[in-house]
Amino acid sequence: MTALVYGFAVAGASTARALRDRGVDVIVVDDDITDDRRQLAEDLGVELLPTPTEAELERLVGSCDLVCPAPGVPETHAVIDAAHRHGVDLASEIELAYRWEQDRDGGPRPILAITGTDGKTTTTLLTVEMLRAGGVRTIDAGNTDTPLVDAIDLDVDAFVVECTSFRLAWTPTFRAEAAAWLNLAPDHLNWHSSMASYEAAKGRIFANQRADDTSIGSATDPVVIRHLDRSAARHVTFGLDRGDYRRSTTGGREVLTGPHGTLADVGAMRRALPHDITNALAASALVLESGLVETDAVGTALATFVGPKHRLEHLADIDGVGWYNDSKATTPHAASAAIRSFRGIVLIAGGYDKGVDLSPMAAEPDRVDALIAIGHTGPALARLFSGVDRVEVVDTLDEAVELAARIASPGQTVLLSPGCASFDQYTGFEARGDHFRTLVDALQRQPRRPAAAHPEPGDRS
Repeated sequence: MTALVYGFAVAGASTARALRDRGVDVIVVDDDITDDRRQLAEDLGVELLPTPTEAELERLVGSCDLVCPAPGVPETHAVIDAAHRHGVDLASEIELAYRWEQDRDGGPRPILAITGTDGKTTTTLLTVEMLRAGGVRTIDAGNTDTPLVDAIDLDVDAFVVECTSFRLAWTPTFRAEAAAWLNLAPDHLNWHSSMASYEAAKGRIFANQRADDTSIGSATDPVVIRHLDRSAARHVTFGLDRGDYRRSTTGGREVLTGPHGTLADVGAMRRALPHDITNALAASALVLESGLVETDAVGTALATFVGPKHRLEHLADIDGVGWYNDSKATTPHAASAAIRSFRGIVLIAGGYDKGVDLSPMAAEPDRVDALIAIGHTGPALARLFSGVDRVEVVDTLDEAVELAARIASPGQTVLLSPGCASFDQYTGFEARGDHFRTLVDALQRQPRRPAAAHPEPGDRS
């Protein structure tokens, strides 16, 4: 058997290694062949080729039994077209891992899966913490530091898989015993051929489930509900104030509840913004409906969980102004959720244009006192926020932070929530967020004036 792995970064390298370990002949193609990648290919015993011509690609794909595109290879890429023309099996790394796990000595281990435009990483990590609180050995895999093809070689009891549309697109058999779809909003239209294609890829998270599995969907997202209704699995919903898992009030306390009763006090959560609550409800549904833990594990995890960096991360209070890093908000949908968490915002937004409608970011302009727009989409955002008291367009994040420090007043919030990808100026949202943190740290070292008390996000919504 011969497999073509297209793309040789983290996921592609792990896929090539896993295939070779299973006796498959592997050919790797990468558009950017570095010395490190040449050495890795030599170490793995795989053939590494540069970008082929159209004719070379046709011959190459036609000679292979399997094509494994790395997540960065869009569905519009020539290698995808060639695989379709030749009838060659297309499989992402989570699809390969699922197939191999089914043949595991002792039987396959449970898989919990999460997808959605926003909130995937936080919900994945929450699910992991809940399982660990219940004594289940697990790992977050897929769109994380650990591809699923690597995770299946670990000594764990279950997997929590963060599923992007890039990975789900090529999953003819991948299945999770419990799968949660958080939301859907326009995104990645530079990878998918259309919004319909993006939706269809997300929908694959329910496609192969069985009657004794559980499909979990947002009660307030009509697209998710439409796909949930088609699922062959049991249907479970979650939502802020409606759904099988929801927020409710009992004895004057706000609590998270579900079919199993009260799960946790909202007041015990480290942070309880609306999207924190819905993420917690989705994670609770995953671990409880799969039967892997009891309800006490949910409360234990929620009381100690600290979210990942770059997601409404509180960096500092400087002279009565709160500074928040939400660099991971790479879609208008995610940025609008952040904006709904505050009032009196000095918003820093903009970046790489992914071809999506930016207008949802401006749905609640009364929460924004000033916009500082940066990057490629800066002028478009300035037009959308034209009714805001102050709108400025600058070139760089350095200029944006300098301006924000000058104009923000005590009680206001400086919020980096770009609503756009970072690739016009950075290698990724992490680099953008780390740069923002460095700039805010430098502000903290400057002479301070007496600071007023600054409320938490939940006090503003």
